[in-house]
Amino acid sequence: MTNDPVYDAVVLAGGAARRLGGADKPAVRVGGRPLLDRVLSACGGAARTVVVGPRRATVRPVLWAREQPPGGGPLAALNAGLRQVSAATVLLLSADLPFLDEQAVRALLGALGEHAGTAEGAILTDPGGREQPLVAAYRTEALRREIGLLAAEHGTLSGLPLRLLTAELSLTRLHHPTASFDCDTWEDIGTARARIRDDGSVLDEWISAVKAELGIEIDVDTAGLLDLARDAAHGVARPAAPLTTFLVGYAAALRGGGPEELAEAARKATALAARWAEEGGAAEPQKPDGSS
Repeated sequence: MTNDPVYDAVVLAGGAARRLGGADKPAVRVGGRPLLDRVLSACGGAARTVVVGPRRATVRPVLWAREQPPGGGPLAALNAGLRQVSAATVLLLSADLPFLDEQAVRALLGALGEHAGTAEGAILTDPGGREQPLVAAYRTEALRREIGLLAAEHGTLSGLPLRLLTAELSLTRLHHPTASFDCDTWEDIGTARARIRDDGSVLDEWISAVKAELGIEIDVDTAGLLDLARDAAHGVARPAAPLTTFLVGYAAALRGGGPEELAEAARKATALAARWAEEGGAAEPQKPDGSS
């Protein structure tokens, strides 16, 4: 059971990416995964996810929409996405957020829930304190109201900046310098690629990438599996480490493939490695006459 609020997500994946030389920015890979897929993984709890932009292969099923006219800017794209959502809360994201994760999404939704009577949106701010309106959770009705007013005032949404909308909303703000980091330039892409290889996060990033590539969802006790690999390598032989962890995963899959099955298989293998090591270090038993 989960107490997470029901929400829909709208991900803006269009734009010309001029500062990337016209590259298909949502498809640019960081940590071996397209930027769009990284964002879609972070908002995997959405009841409905709408991606506004050209169709492409994605890590999970989504609905597709296009702004009119194509290239009409973020307000036109948001309007197209809102036509396909039904939840009272909508998570609005750009497709170039390499470090957005489920925890940051929960924080945004939680902040909006805590200010239910006063806030129409919860928005992240970057290291400089600047608001990032494309990393935010909003009341769906408030967005529709302001978009309708802007369309009536200007006669079109095409080319209008998103700040015209957010300026009319009551917002609560969360400072999250990592999740708010977006990739506008190749320098940003390089920074993101270097950051995920930092010693403090590379294993988590790699495990997330492998799970996404294999299409599996399971909580991995990274520390426990590393301990098992270490014990197998030291107590048996170095090649035993990868083979043992493979067999543990295979055994868990045969028994249902959940976190409990994985933990139990790892526990049994760890105990076996300990017994194996103990036998290797035990003195050879003496014969009845006292000789060895």
